[in-house]
Amino acid sequence: MATLSNVYYMCLLYGDLKEEIYMIASEHQKIIKDPKAILPVAFVTFGSRWGAAVCAQTQQSKNPTLWLTEWAPEPRDVYWKNLSIPFVSLSIRRLIISISVFSLVFFYMIPITFVQSLANLEGLEKVAPFLRPVIELKLIKSFLQGFLPGLALKIFLYILPTVLMIMSKVEGYLSLSALERRAAAKYYYFMLVNVFLGSIIAGTAFEQLYSFLHQSPTEIPRTIGVSIPMKATFFMTYIMVDGWAGVAVEILRLKPLVIYHLKNMFIVKTDRDREKAMDPGSIGLSENLPTLQLYFLLGLVYAVVTPILLPFVLVFFIFAFLVYRYQIINVYNQEYESAGAFWPHVHTRIVASLLISQLLLLGLLSTKKAAHSTPFLIILPVLTIWFHKYCKSRFEPAFRKYPLEEAMEKDTMEKASEPNLNLKAYLADAYLHPIFQMLEDVELGDIRADRNQANISSPQITEPVSTPSPHYVFDHASSPRHRYDHASFPHHRYDLDSLPRYQYDDDDDYSPPHYVYHHDI
Repeated sequence: MATLSNVYYMCLLYGDLKEEIYMIASEHQKIIKDPKAILPVAFVTFGSRWGAAVCAQTQQSKNPTLWLTEWAPEPRDVYWKNLSIPFVSLSIRRLIISISVFSLVFFYMIPITFVQSLANLEGLEKVAPFLRPVIELKLIKSFLQGFLPGLALKIFLYILPTVLMIMSKVEGYLSLSALERRAAAKYYYFMLVNVFLGSIIAGTAFEQLYSFLHQSPTEIPRTIGVSIPMKATFFMTYIMVDGWAGVAVEILRLKPLVIYHLKNMFIVKTDRDREKAMDPGSIGLSENLPTLQLYFLLGLVYAVVTPILLPFVLVFFIFAFLVYRYQIINVYNQEYESAGAFWPHVHTRIVASLLISQLLLLGLLSTKKAAHSTPFLIILPVLTIWFHKYCKSRFEPAFRKYPLEEAMEKDTMEKASEPNLNLKAYLADAYLHPIFQMLEDVELGDIRADRNQANISSPQITEPVSTPSPHYVFDHASSPRHRYDHASFPHHRYDLDSLPRYQYDDDDDYSPPHYVYHHDI
């Protein structure tokens, strides 16, 4: 009796899911046939690296805004939501975000002051008069006065990386790596102004900007240089509290542990939900990278002024190397592969940190007895700028463009070594929108598992039920917008022996060329 009831329940469950599958399939077909759903963007594949490099790195029409070509990010790195943004609006979006970031950096005390005004007792009594009897209690009153203002600032700094990432998404970048690079740049500028300069010079960033605008430019390095030695003790404490403790918190991962248990209690219903709740995510370069660059700046600035600070910075980087190396290898997932796109930005900020340290050293020495030797040190920033320009012209093109000479050599070698190589079947859906892959990879997998389980439990149920998937119904050959003929890419090799989708080998023997056509309509 129990067996029959179980079979009956499984048959009902399968029937309900079958109807859901048909509904999803019909919605997919509506999207495919809807002309408004076609985006002004296409992923195109060439049969040779040379052809892809020529097309991706040249202007395609007299009107440069009609057809725009660039190297496409790898499939995992595509941020699909921004593909529908018209090209004309990108400049406007980025201008608005640039003004917003400037305002956030130099006027960030305004929202903090507003939140803290609500956090103090008078603000709370005005907003919530019914809490007045509780607030007037002596213990609670002292607790709120000492805790809430600092909590408001901490909450703001905690959500700041998320706010900066949202700003980067509004700018319209097409890849996750580009979004993280832009968010990291914004966060670095914020920390440079409000943590480094804000700690050296008393007052808010707006007051610093006002004072800088009303004095001679030659006086700015002297003003900051005089204050640097007096703040060495503060930065030692800052490195220990924020740097050393931050590394310890990273290895303990207390926050993800608490979040997992909360999700497990209130959200997790199935094994798939539990797997999502346990997902560690990526390392979060948009937040961690600017922090490392700030500590590197502190080490360069105080290397000559107050060398006693260097051991604190050195210990931090040793701990950070060990911890993040372990986390990257054993904990975090690799969300995408950007082919080293972060390094040019890191190199630029390292050189900028070196330049800042040299200028501040000049300002400090100009106030000491060594003022006569200061002009001889001007050669240092000049050489630094020259070195940066040399590196930018010599090495940065390797991260931006693909040499036609190398493309031709690899095409020739590939034709000689692997004349029958064909990846068309494997790459047919590499750049297929995730919404079209969901039905095949998720829902149909569950239905087949339920149907197999039902067949095992009840041999009497033998009539198969077909559940069509739009992935198979849709004819890719009939639509140029959705046809993907992938052959080769200059930076990544698709490893057929590994995972069936989105797995890459760093070996350069073969790599399919994908790039984006993006034109305004």
